[in-house]
Amino acid sequence: MSNFFEELSWRGLVYDSTEGAPDLIARRSLTLYSGFDATAPSLHVGHLLPALGLARAQRFGHRPIALVGGGTGLIGDPSGKSAERNLLTVEEVRANCGGIRAQLTHFLDFSSSTTGALVENNADWLTTITATEFLRDVGKFFTVNQMLAKESVKRRMESEGGISYTEFSYSLLQACDYLVLHDRLDCTLQIGGSDQWGNIVAGCDLIRRRRGAVAHGLVMPLITDANGTKFGKTEAGAVWLDGTKTSPFRFFQFWLNVDDRDVVPYLKYFTFRTQEEIAELERATKEHAESRDAQRELARDVTAMVHGADQVARAERASAVLFGGSLAAAGAEDILTVFADAPSISLPAASLDRGIGATELAVAAGLAASRGEAGRLIKQGGLYVNDRRLNDERGQVTMADAIGRSVIVLRKGQRERRIVKVEG
Repeated sequence: MSNFFEELSWRGLVYDSTEGAPDLIARRSLTLYSGFDATAPSLHVGHLLPALGLARAQRFGHRPIALVGGGTGLIGDPSGKSAERNLLTVEEVRANCGGIRAQLTHFLDFSSSTTGALVENNADWLTTITATEFLRDVGKFFTVNQMLAKESVKRRMESEGGISYTEFSYSLLQACDYLVLHDRLDCTLQIGGSDQWGNIVAGCDLIRRRRGAVAHGLVMPLITDANGTKFGKTEAGAVWLDGTKTSPFRFFQFWLNVDDRDVVPYLKYFTFRTQEEIAELERATKEHAESRDAQRELARDVTAMVHGADQVARAERASAVLFGGSLAAAGAEDILTVFADAPSISLPAASLDRGIGATELAVAAGLAASRGEAGRLIKQGGLYVNDRRLNDERGQVTMADAIGRSVIVLRKGQRERRIVKVEG
C-alpha cells in the first residue's frame, strides 16, 4: 500500500472520515492521535484496533500520539454506555494511566527522532483549567442543540436514568484535548472507533472556530463477531491485555477459538500480515477448515505482540495438553496454566514420599464420597493419575507421580479433574 489510508481501507478499517482526510494522509507526514480510556488498569482487546491504527500510521511515516485519559477518566464517556459510570478517585485513575502507558509500548516505537510515538495525559491540562476558562474558551463554541443531537446523548436522555451534566460535557472535554494537541504538537488527525465520530468532529469544529485551521477525523468500525456479539466479550467477561487479568494462555485460546467466519477479517484487523499472506490463510480455511491454520496464526501473532514469543510457546505447549497431549511430557507450569480453573488441593511432600493410598487421595480431592466409592471407581477403570489409569484400589500415589515434583492431575472419567499441588 502506498499510504496509511489505503492500508486501512483494504483491511476494512475505514468506517468514515472527514472530507479531505485521505488526501492529507497521502500528501505528507502528519501527527495523529487516539485516546485511551483510563477507567480500568488495563487495556482490553477492544483497544487493539486504535492501538494498531497508531502503529500502522507510524509504519507509514506518521507520528502517533497515544492520549491517556487521566482527566476524562475522572468524568466518563457516555458513548456506548446505557448507564452512568461510577466515578473513580484521582488515585485510581493515576494508577490506571500507569498501567495503560506501559502496555502501549508493545505496539508503538518511541525511539525515532522524527516519528517516535508520544504518550500524553490529558490530566495535564484538563485538571488545571478553571471552570470559567473552560466555558469561555470551549463551551462558547458549542450549542446545546448540537450536543443534544449526539446519538449517545439521545439514547441516555430517553433512558430511565437520563444523563448527568458531567457525562453530557464529555464531548467538550475531548474537543479541548484535540485543540491542545493541535496547538502543542501540530496534531491534525484523530482516529478512533465509529462511536467516537461525534466527539472527534466536535474537536475538528473547535480547532476551525478557534484557530481557523483544518483538522481531520477518521473512525474505524465497531467490531462484532459472526453472531453479532460485541468483540472481546466472553462468558468470563472482557479479554484484558494484562496477563494477571487474562492469562497469556487464555488470551491465546480466545484467538484460537475464533469462528471460521471471523478469522480472515480479524487477521486483517489485528495483525500486520500482508494481503498475500492473508489470502493464503483464507484459502486454507476454505479448503481445510478443520486444521484451523488461520486461527493458529492469528493467535500466535496477537499473543506475541501483547505477551512475547516465549508466552506463545508456553501457550502452545499448554494447548497440546488441553487437547489430548501427554501430561507427562508437559511442565508443571503448563499444567497449572491449563487447569487453572479446576478445583485443587495441597499435599505436603512428605506424604507423597511415603506414599498415599489412591482411594484416600480420591476422597481428599473430592472425586469420591468414600474410600469404598473410590475403590469401585478404580475397579471400573474410571480414575486416572495424570495419564495413567489406576487398576488397583490398594495402589499408592507417590512422589514419582508428581510432574516436576510439584503437581498431580487426578481425573474421574473423561472430564472431571482435580489438581494436587505438592508443597514443601
